[in-house]
Amino acid sequence: MVIAEHLTRTFDGRVAVRDVSLSVHAGEIVALLGPNGAGKTTTMRMLAGLILPDAGRVSIDGVEVNEATAARARGSVGLLTEAPGLWERLPVHLNLLTYARLQGVADPVASVDEALSHVELSDRATEIAGKLSKGLKQRVAIARALIHKPRVLLLDEPTSGLDPATARHIRDLILGLRSEGRAILVSTHNLGEAEELADRVAVLKTELLALDTPAALRQSRSGGRVVIELAGGERRELEIANTGEIPAIVARLVGEGARIVRVTPDQRSLEDVYLDLVGAGR
Repeated sequence: MVIAEHLTRTFDGRVAVRDVSLSVHAGEIVALLGPNGAGKTTTMRMLAGLILPDAGRVSIDGVEVNEATAARARGSVGLLTEAPGLWERLPVHLNLLTYARLQGVADPVASVDEALSHVELSDRATEIAGKLSKGLKQRVAIARALIHKPRVLLLDEPTSGLDPATARHIRDLILGLRSEGRAILVSTHNLGEAEELADRVAVLKTELLALDTPAALRQSRSGGRVVIELAGGERRELEIANTGEIPAIVARLVGEGARIVRVTPDQRSLEDVYLDLVGAGR
């Protein structure tokens, strides 16, 4: 659905994104992680066809994005920007209806009604957008991204600044959209959210540092610890360089007369892996 190959983009001589290749398939969520200034928003904008790369190529739903095709490719993409970007003085329904007409959506009234139903906001249609809570505004913005029934969704920080209950609702909504077969790229700083939502995780810091499942990323990085429970309730936690050390540790303890009840490798967290990749504090 979304294929990016060797994307590079500079602004005023500064490289924002360098040689980034990634893909997002139908029915898949990819989480895009990276520190501030890592190039996440620039990557999103290139994938959405809002800006073109200086080098490399983007294909959306089989259409290669260039100056001639960008508008058509954008028709397959629903983009949620970090700020909802609603017309604050207009009612919710008119907000979305105006956008639908600008998009050239067939039967815009029906499309708006369907989008509002999708995000469970049909009862808020007549309310003024500016008076809504931040969480409700975010749901309206997601409805706007769905109006033209895109097969690809690019969501930039969809739960940023939301209370836990509202963020939970947004995550459930995103999972529901995946179940409909959409390809979804989610930019987030929330590592727990990335692990919960994503089929694969991309770590970006100008260049793509890693792209794999959360489990594979945790396993790919050396280090961690093993928890060994002994008879009598004794518990030992030992640092290890890799899981291959565990048999030797167990053999040594047994040789010393220890009665081992349980051995549990304690994998590194996704946060540990992420901080290792991006270089915490650098």
